[in-house]
Amino acid sequence: MRMSDSEVLAREAATGDTAAFGVLVRRHQSRLRGFLLRMTRGNYALADDLAQETFLEAFRKIRQFGQGSFFGWLCAIGYSRYLMEARKRKLEPLNDTDEIAANIPEAETASAAKLDLEKAMTQLVPAQRAALTLCFALGFSNEEAAAALDMPLGTLKSHVNRGRKRLAVLLDAWRNMAVS
Repeated sequence: MRMSDSEVLAREAATGDTAAFGVLVRRHQSRLRGFLLRMTRGNYALADDLAQETFLEAFRKIRQFGQGSFFGWLCAIGYSRYLMEARKRKLEPLNDTDEIAANIPEAETASAAKLDLEKAMTQLVPAQRAALTLCFALGFSNEEAAAALDMPLGTLKSHVNRGRKRLAVLLDAWRNMAVS
């Protein structure tokens, strides 16, 4: 089986090649930040802090990287960091749609539908939000997402299914409110 370019760079970084790790950071930082931005419900400062902590931890643990997607491994570290931060800060779900909308900049929302989806995503529990983000926004297979989130495949599928159903309910409710 042929290793991906990122896997080769990770192997080089594991031998102490900091330039190889720098390439990995530049290659994956925007996608990782996007994932963490969704997890933090649009909190740019927190997403940036978590991304930085994720890369620091990845650098310290680069020798532990096995086979598979390097980006998936980063997402696993980032998700773990997010959960620790959420417990520490006792982050509460946002229920006020105005507060949610304020955290999602207009420049990043090309349409009302995208804004509604982003708002609805913030209403999901973290595991559902992470599962949907990895599977749909980032294109992970169910197996890759389950590995990244360190959960059984069946559990991931349940989170995806429940998350999709919850999104449908939220989006329908908002559409009905807009029509009335």
